[in-house]
Amino acid sequence: MSQSPAFVLNVLETPEDPEGSQEPSPYDESEVHDSFHQLIQEQSRWVAEEGLELQQRQPGTGALGASDEPTWPGSDHETLLGPEGAPVYSMATLRILASMPSRTIGRSRGAIISQYYSRTVKLRRRAGRPQLRDMGRSARPSLRLYDLELDSAVLEEEEKRGLLVKELQSLTAAQRDHMLRGMPLSLAEKRSLREESRPPRGKRRAQRRRGLLSCCDQLRDSCVLASHNLGLALLSGLQALMPWRYALKRIGGRFGSSVLSYFLFLKTLLAFNALLLLPLLAFIVGVQAAFPPAPAGPVPTFTGLELLTGGGHFTHSVMYYGYYSNATLNQPCASPLNGSQCAPEAGSLPYNMPLAYLFTLGAAFFITCITLVYSMSRSFGESYRVGSTSGVYAITVFCSWDYKVTQRWAIRLQHDNIRTQLKELLAEWQSRQRPRSACGRLQQVAVLGLVWLLCLGTTLGCTLAVYTFSELMIESPVSAEREAVLLLLPLVVCLLNLGAPYLFRILAALERHDSPVLEVYVAICRNLILKMVTLGILCYHWLGRRVGTLKDQCWENFVGQELYRLMVMDFIFMLLDTLLGELVWRLFSEKQLKRKGKPEFDIAGNVLELIYGQTLTWLGVLFSPLLPAMQIIKLLLLFYIKKASLMANCQAPRRPWKASHMSTVFLSLLCFPSFLGAAVFLCYAVWQVKPSSTCGPFRTLDTMYEAGKVWVRRLEKAGPRVSWLPWVHRYLVEDTFPIYLVSALLLAVIYLNIQVVKGQRKVICLLKEQISNEGEDKIFLINKLQRVYERKERSRAGRTEEAMTPPALFTDDWGAQ
Repeated sequence: MSQSPAFVLNVLETPEDPEGSQEPSPYDESEVHDSFHQLIQEQSRWVAEEGLELQQRQPGTGALGASDEPTWPGSDHETLLGPEGAPVYSMATLRILASMPSRTIGRSRGAIISQYYSRTVKLRRRAGRPQLRDMGRSARPSLRLYDLELDSAVLEEEEKRGLLVKELQSLTAAQRDHMLRGMPLSLAEKRSLREESRPPRGKRRAQRRRGLLSCCDQLRDSCVLASHNLGLALLSGLQALMPWRYALKRIGGRFGSSVLSYFLFLKTLLAFNALLLLPLLAFIVGVQAAFPPAPAGPVPTFTGLELLTGGGHFTHSVMYYGYYSNATLNQPCASPLNGSQCAPEAGSLPYNMPLAYLFTLGAAFFITCITLVYSMSRSFGESYRVGSTSGVYAITVFCSWDYKVTQRWAIRLQHDNIRTQLKELLAEWQSRQRPRSACGRLQQVAVLGLVWLLCLGTTLGCTLAVYTFSELMIESPVSAEREAVLLLLPLVVCLLNLGAPYLFRILAALERHDSPVLEVYVAICRNLILKMVTLGILCYHWLGRRVGTLKDQCWENFVGQELYRLMVMDFIFMLLDTLLGELVWRLFSEKQLKRKGKPEFDIAGNVLELIYGQTLTWLGVLFSPLLPAMQIIKLLLLFYIKKASLMANCQAPRRPWKASHMSTVFLSLLCFPSFLGAAVFLCYAVWQVKPSSTCGPFRTLDTMYEAGKVWVRRLEKAGPRVSWLPWVHRYLVEDTFPIYLVSALLLAVIYLNIQVVKGQRKVICLLKEQISNEGEDKIFLINKLQRVYERKERSRAGRTEEAMTPPALFTDDWGAQ
């Protein structure tokens, strides 16, 4: 038997080691990688020497002298091949490969100990403790007398463990606990390392404490343990306070990410409305409720019809624009007879209500815009990732399970979630594997064109119907006693918004889209065109027609009541759609048609209803500051109603698909058609439309925007201390150049971000190519090393055969002579 293979890792001297008598730690990763070439050369030399020794001891055998190792052409055996024809490398090559850092780190407990040993060395060096080179050779790790055989792994692990314990002893108690807490080892292993690394004095003290604890120590330990448990309970409570956390997990696991995207979007809208409502309550509604104006007349009693019409008693409350004062708030101030603005008394509270109303709305819309753009960009970054999705199937299969789950319902939920994800991934892959012929594509284009013409014709008919009915409502004014008649216009609008999507769905069945995602996008686009055109007609009806017919009345209150009625009727029709479209249809199909299938959840229609309701809220926040509160109540009720109907009446999509980009699409639609349109409508009302002269905080002004100009003129007269504010208003607000400059900078930032993303994609592609080339380089070097071994073995085998072959030819020639 030959001796165990041993190798020495010779590292060049560093400036920190001028004597050169001490070798550095082998756990310094950079030095190990720099010496890898030397390691290969030494192993090659050792294998050559061992081969010669085996040839002398066992003549006539193979070069390696081992039956379990592969041989090469020229020897007694043929080359062994692995799976799929891959060559089987020699044992020396496999030993070197097994010792590479990429093959050891994260593989075993010894590798983990070695890794954290390096961390303790670095931490100790930063703390100014003695360098490792100043210690004796017996206390330092060394690769001498190490072999690469797998049988010596236990001894190597024990030595690394001892070195780790010595390094942990040199750290402080806090550093040692922090290091042990972060190790990916079992609790028993951590406890053992903590006991071994504790100094002798600390061990004796711990033994005395375990033997006899005073009352103070017991009380202190109990308080620490109780505070720790309380912190864990509070942390779990905060996680449980997340709205609908378990409900969303259950929906996603049972119905997939496509249906889950609707409820996540509803949750996002709830956050937007809460963010919009908070400043309105703090600076407008709360202040006006604290300083109520004197009533101009008798307040009507509450009859209950106001919940549908929004008029009556609600008109004389903080619900609508006309209730708010136009004075500096201190005492109740009735509207003067000549229509002039109420003058503040001496010592009054300096709170200008018109200015607060205008600036609070502007600030709330600005905050909403920033939040919406940030959410959209963040969703874009999460959905459209720069990297590729290769390997997502293996990741889902092998890395999706959470082993911390112990409860049975959580295990079932996670099982359903992983199964739904796999269905979505396979359905997405199958949709990309279905090519169509040229004839099929032409037929599909013709059908798409016909269906789009029918849908646009339906949208045009609904728009004409809304316009005609609105003109009819203007020509026949309604008295205050017949407020219920005002529900006719919202009723017609909601009927068209409910019936047209069903017609679109019937026409979409003729298209037969291969991708469910494309089908949803097309349905969203058609419904969005219908709802946005209808809202455009209504905006023209309110600001273009109603302002002229309601000259002596408070037209702002009328617009706020119209938007309130639209919101209420929209909520009622959504409930009817849920009841008739899901519950009644399920019962009818089960009882009459004898079908077991349930209806699918209409993602496009429900999402468009949410966007439509949010657009109504943004349009009416100027005329009804409490409209976001109504929207919050509506969204809360809608979540529980839709969730109950989904669980009882709907089934998972028959064609599962992954909604990886749906949240981004929903936020984009909410930003550009909805929020941008509402912002344009409100800007036109603030800058161009004359306010009512009988109600509201802007009753004495030509436009609402003039409240800022009046405030600036007062500041100019106040003194030189605030003279910079009029300058800011004149050159930064009234002048259009800063607006253009900010817009140009915004576009430049967007362009730079797009270019940065493109550059990141290119860099990632180059890095992937470099990683592929590195792998090929490793394969090339291994093959070269294998060929070197093959040539050496052939030459040794040839020399051995020549030495052992008898000179038969020479004997025959001698005998012939």
